[in-house]
Amino acid sequence: MNTLTLGSTGITTSQNAFGALPLQRIPEELAIRLLRRAYEGGMVYFDTARSYSNSEERVGKAFAGMRDEVFIATKTMATTPEAFWDDLETSLRNLQTDYIDVYQLHNIKQCYRPDDGTGLYECLLEAKRQGKIIHFGVTAHKIGVAEEAIDSGLYETMQFPFSYLSTPREMALVDACAAANMGFVVMKGMAGGLITRGKVAMAFMNEHPHALPIWGVQRESELEEWLSYMDDTPKLDDEMRVYIERERAELAGNFCRSCGYCMPCPVDISIKDCARMSLMLRRAPTQSWTTEHWQAEMAKIDDCIECRVCEGRCPYGLPIPELLKQNLEDFRDVLAGRVSV
Repeated sequence: MNTLTLGSTGITTSQNAFGALPLQRIPEELAIRLLRRAYEGGMVYFDTARSYSNSEERVGKAFAGMRDEVFIATKTMATTPEAFWDDLETSLRNLQTDYIDVYQLHNIKQCYRPDDGTGLYECLLEAKRQGKIIHFGVTAHKIGVAEEAIDSGLYETMQFPFSYLSTPREMALVDACAAANMGFVVMKGMAGGLITRGKVAMAFMNEHPHALPIWGVQRESELEEWLSYMDDTPKLDDEMRVYIERERAELAGNFCRSCGYCMPCPVDISIKDCARMSLMLRRAPTQSWTTEHWQAEMAKIDDCIECRVCEGRCPYGLPIPELLKQNLEDFRDVLAGRVSV
């Protein structure tokens, strides 16, 4: 397993970290057990966010009394100083700590700079001066914003979606961060569930030693797989390279990453699930996606009013109404037996 230092932060960790977003979906007892098992298995970097409902609280409970043994990263979606300080104080309480190792401006739409009129960058500097945050960075989904933040030299870390399905431009971010001595934290290393072979995903990350993946974990079996790679890290071989090229050919183009920033929908369509149903039908057991529940969810697409508010929110600029309609057509073909998967 590669060991990396996260840019100028000096944070050193194995290339295998814990993404705590999914913890909000499971019972608290299991969430705490997963966090502690991850630490016991060698993970030391844990990433959460204010917007992940109760995730911060669960991280705080898991590591109470052992704060100095782990690195905790969290995020704020604040766009004003008032919201920034409110979020920061809430995070500190939830995490049961008086400092946060890496504090990130979450899903930024612009590169916040000193004297830009928002006051956000000044808040980061003041919070760091007070010792409430040790390092700070940003998370982004828009490639242009990410590139600007890296070029600015103002931030210590960048978190961005990265996997073997990334475009060449997206992949270049890793090298750009390394050249700028900026930590690169990987979100969506499994492409929102479209990548189904963890071993191949880990082998790909191993080819990029400056990238720190935070694997979203909500099951013990998932965690044990990632921990197994601590001592037996997979390396890309010829079979994996052929597999990756086949995956890229199938998934290249306008596919939904399931980030969820398009939502909520005014007619209650679960866009992040329905807009990639065709792919999930081919890549997951069919019965999991053809239940009465998903039939009802997909039927909501008929109610789409094409307001295109979702398109304005989508970090990837996807043509969402058209994507939904195509997925609904594919879904109904599968239900009717016109197409097999």
